[in-house]
Amino acid sequence: MTGSARTPAVCALIGLVAVSCYTVALGANGWLWFGWVVLVLVAVGMAASRRT
Repeated sequence: MTGSARTPAVCALIGLVAVSCYTVALGANGWLWFGWVVLVLVAVGMAASRRT
């Protein structure tokens, strides 16, 4: 993975930890999980576009 595709992947991982901690502490929030899924899809899309 190149540097430009690695940044969103790291942000997605940090986002997963943050959303998980929020869920444990305060309960589930669908919008947070939706935002995290969108971030993961962006990271995957960037990684796929760099490989071709």
